[in-house]
Parts: sequence; structure tokens; C-alpha cells
Amino acid sequence: MFSRMLHLTHTASRGLLVLVLALTANLHAASAAPPPTSAALHDNALLRRQCAPTDIWPKGPGKALVPQAPTAELRGILAQIDPGRINTIITKLVSFGTRHTLSSQTDPVRGIGAARDWLAAEMRTIARGARPGTNVTITTPSYIQQPVSRIPTPTNISDVVATIQGASDPNRVYVITGHYDSRVTDIMNFTDDAPGADDDASGVAVVLELLRAMVQRPPPAATIVLAAVAGEEQGLFGADHLAQILDDAGADVQGMFTNDIVGSPKGDGSDADPLSIRLFAQGMPTTESAARTATRESIGGENDSPPRELARFVDEVATNDATGMKVRVVYRLDRFLRGGDHEPFLERGFPAARFTEPHEDFAHQHQDVRVDSTGKQFGDLIEFCDFDFIARVAKVNGAALWSLAKAPGTPTNVTIDTSVLTNNSTLLWTLGSDEGLAGYEVLWRPTIAPFWTNVIPVGLVDRVTVLQSKDNVVFGVRAVGTNGYRSPAAFPFPE
Repeated sequence: MFSRMLHLTHTASRGLLVLVLALTANLHAASAAPPPTSAALHDNALLRRQCAPTDIWPKGPGKALVPQAPTAELRGILAQIDPGRINTIITKLVSFGTRHTLSSQTDPVRGIGAARDWLAAEMRTIARGARPGTNVTITTPSYIQQPVSRIPTPTNISDVVATIQGASDPNRVYVITGHYDSRVTDIMNFTDDAPGADDDASGVAVVLELLRAMVQRPPPAATIVLAAVAGEEQGLFGADHLAQILDDAGADVQGMFTNDIVGSPKGDGSDADPLSIRLFAQGMPTTESAARTATRESIGGENDSPPRELARFVDEVATNDATGMKVRVVYRLDRFLRGGDHEPFLERGFPAARFTEPHEDFAHQHQDVRVDSTGKQFGDLIEFCDFDFIARVAKVNGAALWSLAKAPGTPTNVTIDTSVLTNNSTLLWTLGSDEGLAGYEVLWRPTIAPFWTNVIPVGLVDRVTVLQSKDNVVFGVRAVGTNGYRSPAAFPFPE
């Protein structure tokens, strides 16, 4: 969970700040009741007034969006994910003592080299058991990282990558990673034990379980990449290398997720939420041109970046009884002062997001293994992992990944006609060539709504006029396959 230098900007209106402070003061004066609990915050009068079905504004065409239901095939894949195997994977990774990026590359039993070799052998074993006709390749792309901050000498960085080739659209790619390096308190200490059970053997276990389950099925339309990456703690080096390889190959990466610290639902207090996983999604893209950014701001598209459309998609397909989980989307790049392996993908313009457990225990991250004077245990030990929870996280990832790879690609060149003043809205897009493309749906929601609320099926066309004012709502367009799978939505820019 290395944090790159974050370039944060903050703008505030003094007038708005005064208004908010005044409103807050009035609310406190109006009631002497104690502050509500977190549960009550989700059920207050203002929220009920804004979100009650009778008060939702504006009204409009289409029907209420119903989340995509898991197919029998998807349920079968998720049912194969095994908490016992997850325990075995994490136990094995912890057994290498340390997996620090600067640790031994050649020792057969201790260090990052031993972990790399075991992961490659494990993936190759899984690949050999793949269903006939499912093309799986295992590679260990590597390079020598020259000295930089946190890398004092030339150091080998090796990823371990499994690729399931797509059946009909192999250049469209979806990626899931976990990082297999580990650390203790001193980021440069590569000799002491650094078990890294939660950070991030848990994420690597998700990768291996998904690979094991998905190679048993006929390949989906798009290509799936499942990778254990290195060098995360020292500077996201392995993920950066993988993202560059895909970029150089011209891959159309339409979605990437990093699983980093997904091993426990319990924080450093009494909080525990075993049925939730956080998904962090960036807002304003940093790769857009200044003109594009200005247009996005002018039309209120700050909350409709590709990563946020991806996160909405995950919430729709992975919050259900097949996963047993609720995806808690957080509209933020990452946690404060932190960073992760989704960032190198975002920097290349690929939609990417980060899964992290709902509460974190900082005594079990980036800590020397020790017991303090009060008897408190520190260190990222396997005893603090919850294997059933990790299995459910893997199911969330599996539901998202399989649904993406089975659906048509996200629509491209989506625009909205602003040539004349009208209370209707005309949307246009490029007709896709995906095998099994059945048509498109227009999604819309009130501007204050965090998720899509309404859907309008429009058929196999490349433009449609909707009887709804573009001034009052947010629109999106998604593709629909003959198999029933739907893509993430694409946000329209003015034509």
C-alpha cells in the first residue's frame, strides 16, 4: 500500500462554507439529541425526503433499473471458491519468512524469489488442469529496476501473470491483481520476518482462487489477466511494469481491480463488517486534456469518470446472494495518505479501482512482529485473517470479472447533441462489432443520485432521442449481449 506523491487540490467557496456552518449551527440548536449512530445517518428526514419514491425528481421515461442477476454459470464459478484453499495459499506465502522486494531472489525457501517461483509453479499446475479449449498462459515478466527511492541497488522485479485468452474479443482485457511482496515497520528492512498475511497474501489468494475456478469454463469473449505483482511496497513497480506491457501491446484494458488488504473485516476497534468490501474509485481522470476536463466540469460529469462507471457496475453485479456481500463504493482514489496498484493503470488511461477491507487494523499492517508491554500483538500475522471473508471478497471479484468479460465492451464515442435548445435529449454512439451484441440501453439518474436509477431499452441502434431534459439528469449508454450480460455505462460528452 505504497503511497505515491499525491497532488491534491482543494477549492472552497467562502460563502458556501459560511452557509454550511450556519446550517450546521441551526441543526444543532434545533435538537439537543445526541449525534445519531452510523446506521441512523442512513435514515434521516432529509434523506427520506430526497430519496422517497414519491419525491424523486425528475420523473421520466423507462423503468426502474433492476440489478443484473447472477447466471447459473456464474453461480457455479463462485461456488468453487474455497476458504480452505485460501488458508493454504496464505500459509504457504507466509512460510517464506519475508517477501520483501530487496530480499533474496535465489534462496529456495526464504525471500521473494522463493515466493515468486512457488506462485509460478502453482499457476502452471492450475493451467494444466484447464478445460480443453480454454487457452491459459503463465508468464513471469521481469525487469531490473535501477536505484531509486526505496530501491538502493539494481533489483529484479518479477510479476507472475496468468492470461485466459478471450474467445471472440481477445484484445479487450480485464485485470485483477494482488501484490506478493511484504514489509515490516522499516521499509528498507529486508531481513526480518515480514509475514504479509493480510497485506497482501490475501489479495494473491483471491487471484489464485479466481484462476482455479475460471479455467474450468469455456473462455468468455474478452481476455482475463490474473496477476501476482511485485514491488508494491517499494513503489508500485510490478503493477507499473504490467500496465506498461499491456499498453505497449495495444491492449484495450476496460477494467482493472487491485485487491490490497482484503484479509479481515475487523478494524482496530470493535468494528467488524464481515459482509462488506470497500471499492475505491477515482473521480476526475488525471489523463484527460485540459479542454476535456473543463467540459466535464461544465456539464457536471465529475462523478462519471470511467472508474466510477466501473464501480457502479461492480455494485450492480456483485451485491447479491451469490457473493453474500455488499460492495461499499467509495468515491475517492484511495484512502488518505495511501496508494495502490490501480494507480499505474489509471495513469495510462485504463479504468481501475481498488478493493480493500471495510475496516483496517493498523497494528497488523507495516509492523514488526512483536508484543508490546501491554500484551498487544503487532504484525501482519495469519492468525488475524478471516478465510471465509476472503472467499466472499473473491466471489465479489469473480462476479465482476466474469460479468465484464462475458458482456459486450463498453460503448465508445458516446455523445449528446447540444446543437439546439430542446427539452429532449439525443444520444449517439458508435455501433459495436462485438459477437453476440443484442443492442443498447440508455441509463439515467437524477444528478444527486449516486447510482443509476432508470433504464430505457433502445435496441440495436447508434442514436436515440429520449423524452427527458439533459439539463436535469445524468445519462449513460451501455451495451447488452444476447447472453443477457450488460457492459458498464459510458458517459456522453457534448457533440
